[in-house]
Amino acid sequence: MNVLIVLAALTGILLMAIVLIQNPKGGGVDPTMGGSAANQMFGAARSTDLIEKITWGLAIALFAFSVLSAILA
Repeated sequence: MNVLIVLAALTGILLMAIVLIQNPKGGGVDPTMGGSAANQMFGAARSTDLIEKITWGLAIALFAFSVLSAILA
């Protein structure tokens, strides 16, 4: 039981860190000024995909840890 609580807390902290390093969807260079082409040219589009996948994975893990700890409590 305590292990699930610690895992949920660590997952929550990691999720907060990952969300804080993401760029907002509307942020960055305006697409009319070449923002999307610059993102693809320098590989930023791939890194945002990876960060988004990590975010979803951590969110699902946090949900699972929370449900499991509630069931066991």
